[in-house]
Amino acid sequence: MARKYIDCREFPSEMKCTVAISADREDELIEAAVQHAVSVHGEHDTPEFRSEVRKSIHEGAPAP
Repeated sequence: MARKYIDCREFPSEMKCTVAISADREDELIEAAVQHAVSVHGEHDTPEFRSEVRKSIHEGAPAP
C-alpha cells in the first residue's frame, strides 16, 4: 500500500501554510486534512469540501 499525502502549500492562502499531512489510508488522510482545514483555515466540513480535498491526494511523499 502506497503512502498518500495532501500538501497545504498547493492551496493559496494569506497565512502561507506549509503543513503536509500523510497517511496510509485515504479515509484517514481526508479526515485529518479536513480537520486541519476547518480548525486552521476556517473551512466548513461539507460533502462538497471533502470531495475537493479528495482530489488533492497524491501518492508518495511531499517535496521538502
